Amino acid sequence: MLFRRRRPEGFFDRLRTALWPRRSFGRSFQYFIKRVLRLTATPHAIAAGVAAGVFASWTPLLGFHFILAFAISYLLAGNMVAAALGTAFGNPLSFPFIWALTLKVGNMLIGIETGAHQKHVNLEALLRHLDISQLWEPVLKPMLIGAIPPGVVSGVAFYILTYWAVRAFQARRKSRLAERAGMRLQELAKASSERTADRTADRANRA
Repeated sequence: MLFRRRRPEGFFDRLRTALWPRRSFGRSFQYFIKRVLRLTATPHAIAAGVAAGVFASWTPLLGFHFILAFAISYLLAGNMVAAALGTAFGNPLSFPFIWALTLKVGNMLIGIETGAHQKHVNLEALLRHLDISQLWEPVLKPMLIGAIPPGVVSGVAFYILTYWAVRAFQARRKSRLAERAGMRLQELAKASSERTADRTADRANRA
């Protein structure tokens, strides 16, 4: 296979790339913005899709962020590709902050104080019997509830920013395309007039 790696990429190589992209986070962020702006959809559809992906990233439902983002995007008449791109808000760098904040906010909303009165996870039951219910009360439930306020706030913020950016980008692109089309028409008109002049001159020479 052309351009194939001489040495297959191992687990630690993939892990390092996930934590620290080879392109650097700055270039990856620029690539993400270009992908969003170049989507073929209305500004609302793109902005709603990105907002849905951002909201889904706040939930602790790892492995289901895409499904949740698609469902929310469908309800908002958003773009599915934009929803998938929006889930990039949840990444190895942001997840620790997201999880800590949603757990704290969730406990505050439920009225649970972190400390002795909080239910602890039974790791033995969780690992031996795969009892996921051990995570529901102390972890998943408060994180799900705590994800709603920051998810809504960040989703609305990303919707506004994305809508403005996409509308401005599409307006500039339409202006450039119209300008190019006008220049092309002028070139065609000029070429047509030159051909007409040449034919007129040939007829005059023959006469």
